[in-house]
Amino acid sequence: MSDNRIYEADIVVVGAGNAAMCAAISARENGANVLVLEKAPEAEKGGNSTYTHGSIRFAYNGVEDLKEIMPDLSQEDIEGSDFGVYTEEDFYEDMCRVTDYRTDPELASILTGKSFETIKWLTSHKVRWVPIYGRQAFKVDGKFKFWGGMIVESVGGGPGLVEALHKEASSLGVQTLFNAMATELIHDDNGVHGVIFKHNGKTTRVHAKAVILASGGFHANPEMRTRYLGPKWDLAHARGSRFNTGEGIQMALNIGALASGNWSGCHSVGGDRYLPEFTEGFQKLSYPFGIMVNAEGKRFVDEGADFRNYTYAKYGRVILEQPGQFAWQIFDQKTARLLREEYKGRQVTKVKANTLVELAEKLEGVNPEGFLQTVKEYNASIRTDIPFNPNIKDGRCTEGLAVRKSNWANTLEDGPFEAYAVTCGITFTFGGLKINPTTEVQDVLSNSIPGLYAAGEVVGGLFYFNYPGGAGLTAGSVFGKIAGEKAAQFIKTKELMNS
Repeated sequence: MSDNRIYEADIVVVGAGNAAMCAAISARENGANVLVLEKAPEAEKGGNSTYTHGSIRFAYNGVEDLKEIMPDLSQEDIEGSDFGVYTEEDFYEDMCRVTDYRTDPELASILTGKSFETIKWLTSHKVRWVPIYGRQAFKVDGKFKFWGGMIVESVGGGPGLVEALHKEASSLGVQTLFNAMATELIHDDNGVHGVIFKHNGKTTRVHAKAVILASGGFHANPEMRTRYLGPKWDLAHARGSRFNTGEGIQMALNIGALASGNWSGCHSVGGDRYLPEFTEGFQKLSYPFGIMVNAEGKRFVDEGADFRNYTYAKYGRVILEQPGQFAWQIFDQKTARLLREEYKGRQVTKVKANTLVELAEKLEGVNPEGFLQTVKEYNASIRTDIPFNPNIKDGRCTEGLAVRKSNWANTLEDGPFEAYAVTCGITFTFGGLKINPTTEVQDVLSNSIPGLYAAGEVVGGLFYFNYPGGAGLTAGSVFGKIAGEKAAQFIKTKELMNS
């Protein structure tokens, strides 16, 4: 049952995913009384964080750093794995490179420079990590080699991460209200003083000294997707949380906050063509080891342009632009063993055939002649003299094709053949609110709005066109931690001034 109480708190956090709970824990350990407002019911808490694998990207200088966050890492794991290094400079360069150098350099520098210390802070708050064997490393010559700058995931994946953060926050005295949808910021000329929200459908309010917005973007709102991303985006398959419909961003814009970032851009992946929206297991990300064809039977993208981590978040958009908004991923037996776990589920749109001619007839919506001609030309174009190696950008490429494949090109000739129908899935949006390095939300005159902070997908300016896999969770953690600290400091400073 809802109540008619007017709540009081030092800090209100809007949202209850990774960024929000990092903010809540950080604020609480800095002495603030914290109330979290979660729009979803408790069973669906956590926003998009719950729908991730919990894979997170951070800078590290070798296995000694990894042992700090994974004290249970065995000697057998260490000897049987090449974890490599991923420096702050590597991370920063990846942020710049995949966003075509549009990322906010100051925010990107904070993200990359504070990534490892933030992971250690999460570890201190009982979040546990394990190496990502299988998805981020293949065994070659008896040793796992990690690639793509991402090494660990949270125990229990995204749900495990969310559960660990909620448990820790609760143990520290953070209160969370579920079915509590924020609708409006309480504000005046002196800043933000609380939130009006609906708790179990009944309007109430919480008075506070600071508010942290961490309620995600608008990927689950087809109207906003079409308005900002453009035509056809109402047709995209919505992944992640059904509760990320943009109210947090809109509340801030309504009081004069400054919009920032790539409002026409988003994280968009290829995934199962017919799986229902907001369903786990949607994405199909082993395309670097096969080919993708559209309704005309033609390849339309360089499947091997880079490691999957650096291309998957933009290839969904390319699929959306194809006739009928779908494609088929094709593999033969040389690479079928490399397919990720999501290809093995029961709810998968898949066909299998012993010959390419038979397969061509089974590819729903695809021109069979066009497909067979594409495969013929593709097979003839491959530099088979270059060895195939899934752990590195091996340079095994095609030559003479209109659409090149830069790495991992293998002939499609060893049946049985497997094909998977995919469409575009949107995970989160890149546009959001402008913040400064201390996560204060800026107004349209580029001044900080007193008492208003933001973290996570509600923030714009970090990602443009694309993003390095795992950087979203890192950004939520890094800026969530900062938001909690700075909001608590803001309150203490204000109290000192008024004393």
